[in-house]
Amino acid sequence: MEEQKNTNQLKDTDAENNKIMALLSYFFLLCLVPLLTKKDSPFAYFHAKQGLILCIGWFFTWVPFVGTILAIFLGILSLIGVLNVMNEKKDKLPIVGVLADKLSI
Repeated sequence: MEEQKNTNQLKDTDAENNKIMALLSYFFLLCLVPLLTKKDSPFAYFHAKQGLILCIGWFFTWVPFVGTILAIFLGILSLIGVLNVMNEKKDKLPIVGVLADKLSI
């Protein structure tokens, strides 16, 4: 019997060809580059929407004390996002993934 493929693991040309653009998604305002230029790539667009939510979150890190905790949380989520891109996965980030799904751009 054939093993079922992990649906989160993309082993197609879209993920391979758009990995760099998807990586930009997790570096603050650079998330706008794939968001505006790669709407035809499901892989890059998925990560760009999550990156946009993270970018919006970074604007709230100026709040004393809470901002520090938020910055650490957003930094960890960005790192997880980068690792997902490098492994060609479309895994939703905690909290951010749910918000990104509701985002229609």
